[in-house]
Amino acid sequence: MLKAECFFLTFTATETPKMAFRKITPQILEEFRLILGEDYVCFDDDSIRNYGHDETEDFNFPPEVVLKPVTSEEISSILKICNKEMIPVTPRGAGTGLSGAALPVFGGVILSMERFSRILEIDERNLQATVEPGVINEVFQLAVKEKGLFYPPDPASKGSCFLGGNIALSSGGPKAVKYGTTKEYVLNLEVVLPTGEIIWTGANVLKNSTGFNLTQLMVGSEGMLGVVTKIVFRLIPMPQKTIVMLVPFFSAEKACESVAAVFKAGIIPSAMEFMERDAIDFAMRFVSGLSIPIKEEVQAHLLIELDGNDLDPMMKDAEKISEIMTIFGSDEILFADTEEQKQNLWRMRRCVGEAVKSHSVYKEEDTVVMRAELPRLLKGVKEIGKKYGFRSVCYGHAGDGNLHVNIIKGDMTDEQWSSNLPAGIREIFELCVELGGTISGEHGIGWVQKEFMDIVFTEKSLQIQKGIRDVFDPHGIMNPGKMFI
Repeated sequence: MLKAECFFLTFTATETPKMAFRKITPQILEEFRLILGEDYVCFDDDSIRNYGHDETEDFNFPPEVVLKPVTSEEISSILKICNKEMIPVTPRGAGTGLSGAALPVFGGVILSMERFSRILEIDERNLQATVEPGVINEVFQLAVKEKGLFYPPDPASKGSCFLGGNIALSSGGPKAVKYGTTKEYVLNLEVVLPTGEIIWTGANVLKNSTGFNLTQLMVGSEGMLGVVTKIVFRLIPMPQKTIVMLVPFFSAEKACESVAAVFKAGIIPSAMEFMERDAIDFAMRFVSGLSIPIKEEVQAHLLIELDGNDLDPMMKDAEKISEIMTIFGSDEILFADTEEQKQNLWRMRRCVGEAVKSHSVYKEEDTVVMRAELPRLLKGVKEIGKKYGFRSVCYGHAGDGNLHVNIIKGDMTDEQWSSNLPAGIREIFELCVELGGTISGEHGIGWVQKEFMDIVFTEKSLQIQKGIRDVFDPHGIMNPGKMFI
């Protein structure tokens, strides 16, 4: 497999910054120390190594220094120096990303947001909360749950990922099928611009038709337009009851076909997850204590959750779902009887990506199509795999058409992996667009998917997006090397 350094050389040959970036001098380091203090300016070997990677494959790009601010004003002072001195800056959350958006591919500064870890206010009257971007997703969810409130976006990494990273990539998760992704919950943002100014992007209101929507422009911008330092989220009341069911199928394509039929019947589950047989097998080998009997001929499962406050209509929906599943050739459905059983089923689903990663060198693609096209996407992925000689393990958020395709190296040679795979991935993405979808549903573009943006956008569309970036960041210092070639 090609090393990260090789990709770096290719990248620098195909995209040159507007102005050459400069190295950090001892004088600039001293300026950083004056702003942050000695303890929060880190360039020891461990820091340089640990902050040079995220969860994207095996890439590692060492920064020159890791800075750990704790106020918006500190970030403003840092960015003013970096903008003046032409030093690249890569904002970083928890480092759980899968698209390489937090990789410092040009070195320079890693701006770690780990000290921005406060929940500033939970406003129970207005169902809002104000938080800093270094708050862990699940910590926030549990804090609002204590107040009877609900923040639905729940990525697989919710136990470790930061809310700021969720903002940068507009993260989703299983609950997105009913409740939407991160962008549906962001009301207002405090942002430090690349030139050092501090702004608020909107207002703490549910309706706002005042000017351009800078708030939503920031969501999903992958840290290229500025650094988010405060977030105002809207919240909703916490549903009190759940029903969780695991539905086995003898055909993976039939499992996918059943998804659209559930929605057509007027039922909106709070989660509807697809796992093909290999995905569950990997998960059960990876996590101790998981034991679910699966018949040899079963090829896929749907994990379905219903939520609400009244169990009677929820049970009626569960019965309707059972009838629909039977039409598409399901086997006996497992209903989770206890909270422990529910948690075990979700633990199995959430660990699939990590389980596959532990098994083999892999690449994960985050495809998304309209849910009714999911069977065609799954079939196409398998056919493309046969054509190019790779094996894939597929799972994901079936309810919103978001299929994660984990391509595992297995027995492929390094030459086959490096030469065949890019063409195969391009065909998968072309199929997504042909089916009315796109090349990322929740992981973002970052470092690893940017070469495929031409599949989705015309040259004019790309020019417009690059022009917006240039307005915010005229010197191109913010998270360079991401999203665009």
